[in-house]
Amino acid sequence: MKITTIGLDIAKRFFHVVCCNEQGRLIKKRMLKRTQVLAYFQNQPKCLVALEACATSHYWAREIIKCGHKVKLIPPQHVKAFLIGNKNDYNDALAIVVAAKQPHIKSVGIKTIEQQDNQAQHKARELAVRQRTALCNQIRGLIAEYGIILSKGVNNVRKNIPLMLDDETTQLSNAFKVVLAQLREQLKSLDNCIDTFGKTITESAKSNPLCQRLLTIPGVGPMISSAYFNEIGNGSNYRRGRDVSASLGIVPRQHSSGGKDTLLGISKRGNSYLRCLLIQGAKSVVSRASTKRGLKSTGTIMLCTT
Repeated sequence: MKITTIGLDIAKRFFHVVCCNEQGRLIKKRMLKRTQVLAYFQNQPKCLVALEACATSHYWAREIIKCGHKVKLIPPQHVKAFLIGNKNDYNDALAIVVAAKQPHIKSVGIKTIEQQDNQAQHKARELAVRQRTALCNQIRGLIAEYGIILSKGVNNVRKNIPLMLDDETTQLSNAFKVVLAQLREQLKSLDNCIDTFGKTITESAKSNPLCQRLLTIPGVGPMISSAYFNEIGNGSNYRRGRDVSASLGIVPRQHSSGGKDTLLGISKRGNSYLRCLLIQGAKSVVSRASTKRGLKSTGTIMLCTT
């Protein structure tokens, strides 16, 4: 019997494969080690290979495409609904096959190497920002134990640490000042990391023609254009702009019944990082629309479309 669809449940070491015919009947199944995966697909007839859109899925999708197959990435939340019986790796792979055959389930676009490079830059910068925030909160908490209260904000912490280290009249002990000096060095290191990643993202956006087109939109800078490119790519996986907005969770959430349409707040689905950047960019345009000619309508349109 001819194999038309292969479901692949990916992992770190052991992968599980189920092969189905056009009617969806299971023909064979097999467990593969990581080193056997590509060799296995090179020996299989060309067919549809379905995977869950999870960690390392974009890498495996690109490699399997090189073997001559068509690859479809399915969102994990849609696969869960088709899992029958006890949860195990073979049943997971079979659920992926069933979900891939549903015409109403949209697949995830496969990221290119360039998209993943840009995504890594954003993730690294985001991690450094979170670490800096945690470090500042830790410093404020430690200083509070000595009766000194600092206001929130990285700039406020950065400005007050040198003053406290140089002031001999404060209630800070010499031993604590040694600790505080080391924490200041950690803060400087994180600031340098954030600046370096920011410059790298800016340079990447300048060399990308798609990002350059996005930069012509008011309120869109290198951070937004690069993050947008990482998530959407060239837009070929979407039929229209509203589908992009829906995938980012910035369209109204529905709770309709009985022919009565009820629209609520935005759904907040998809990439929260990109959604936050888009809304901040739109707000910055709208806030300045009254003082700059030609921005009022443009800012309103951008806020609606994003």
